[in-house]
Amino acid sequence: MKRDLLLMTAPVRDSFDIPCHEIGPKAAHPAAAFVAGLHGDELNGTFILSRLADFLNGVEAGKHPGLKLLKKVLIIPAVNVLGINLRSRTWPFDKSDMNRMFPGNVSGETTQRIALAVLEATKKAEYRVDLHTSGVDFEELPQVRLYSPSDAQRATARHFGLPAIMERSISPVFTTTLMHAWQVWPGQSFLLRVGQGGTVQLGHCQQVFRGLVAFLGQTGILAGVSLAEGDEEISHFRQGSSKRLYAGKAGTFVSDCQVGRWVRTGQELGYIYDSFSGNVIEKVEAPANGLLTGIRRHPLLFEGDLLLRINPKS
Repeated sequence: MKRDLLLMTAPVRDSFDIPCHEIGPKAAHPAAAFVAGLHGDELNGTFILSRLADFLNGVEAGKHPGLKLLKKVLIIPAVNVLGINLRSRTWPFDKSDMNRMFPGNVSGETTQRIALAVLEATKKAEYRVDLHTSGVDFEELPQVRLYSPSDAQRATARHFGLPAIMERSISPVFTTTLMHAWQVWPGQSFLLRVGQGGTVQLGHCQQVFRGLVAFLGQTGILAGVSLAEGDEEISHFRQGSSKRLYAGKAGTFVSDCQVGRWVRTGQELGYIYDSFSGNVIEKVEAPANGLLTGIRRHPLLFEGDLLLRINPKS
């Protein structure tokens, strides 16, 4: 069932709503809650969750014989609906970051009221998943991010079947994010990072979509899921394990390397060209053996910009 999570009026135009999907058996709280589109330029997550809602509604309608939804699922594909319409990462009216408004405030600014509505709808779910991408200049390998996790969270994170699990500490910088607001509630919370902002990357989206369906199957929320054996290797990286490489010179960065490749120390991964003469001014080499988990996609860069990230195998 599609319903309005929140309906709000606008100063001079029509009212707008933030829709959500409630799918499966009736229950006081969802077993799993999925959220995307807190940032209006993160289209991969919105596309994945809209496809997941269509798939689960199909399960409920009997379009997928053998599958049965056993518990209620809540899906919010696009929180920053106005930002998506205007291709804006931030909330268009005041340029605020929607993911810095949690836990929200019933008497606060528009974005704080939206944040409160999202938190209230999701906080009692047994499993909570927030989907993000990197910015428009950088591509991330589809991955699960855990913040100061328990052993149970580490085990559950493998149910997504994504190639990388990254651990991070809970930073004071992120105390106003949805992930941080979830941490005080019982249940398990996961952040998925998927590709690059500003576009839909079909390969990444298909991989994460399959991962979410597998997750629902592994957690007993969706019965009848056939789980493939021998899926791609899952690498678990503890906090502080990544090696970052920054540009030594400004110019035009070009690379045909794909995230998800294992590379070796000294391997050529791209070049920085002089933007006017076309001369190669810097050869970009892997700083370590490991998995290429992120790489810059916008070609123009300044000295000191992040070029790539590699996570050595532990």
